[in-house]
Amino acid sequence: MIAVERLLSFDKNDLPEVSKTLCRDDIPQLVEWLSEKDDIIRYHSLLLLQQRSLYFDDVYPFWNTFRKKLKSENSFQRNIGLILISANAKWDKDKRLDDTIDEYLSLLNDGKPITVRYCIQSLRDIVPFSKHLHHKIADKIMAVNISDVKKTMRKLILLDILGVLAVIRKYQTNDEIESYIINAITGGLLDKKAIKQVESILKLNE
Repeated sequence: MIAVERLLSFDKNDLPEVSKTLCRDDIPQLVEWLSEKDDIIRYHSLLLLQQRSLYFDDVYPFWNTFRKKLKSENSFQRNIGLILISANAKWDKDKRLDDTIDEYLSLLNDGKPITVRYCIQSLRDIVPFSKHLHHKIADKIMAVNISDVKKTMRKLILLDILGVLAVIRKYQTNDEIESYIINAITGGLLDKKAIKQVESILKLNE
């Protein structure tokens, strides 16, 4: 089983490759370390599990553990739940996301802007594997009231939303999505650089 010393010895850049060398017995220990107070232990465990989920389905059985984190009083734990649920959406053979999506999307209204961003950004990993949830996801993110967000975060959150809509649009669209995108581009919140970024994302996902 993986030891703390080994976990802490990894360079962040090596974690993707290290994740492939894990054995299944390491996974429960890493999941347990997600609750560690030590930032490095917790963060390295998260990165390893996130990377592991790209290649193997052995993190998926801990879905309910990640789901419980969505309701944690600790914002770091909520963020972990969002990240690992989205990372394992590709392995969701039991359709657990159908029961989880409302709890997940409730964090669009989180008091922490960074958690709102994690919630939106992570949807990009969910969208390709949940076509039947596209309309719900689009409706919920388009309903986010940007004006309620801290001023310095408004543009970033709008760009996050547009990034998810661009992925959804690759599979299907509707008048509401198209209108939202047009209004976002012409609404004055985005500068010329950001508008070009949006146009590039939209073109990339055509």
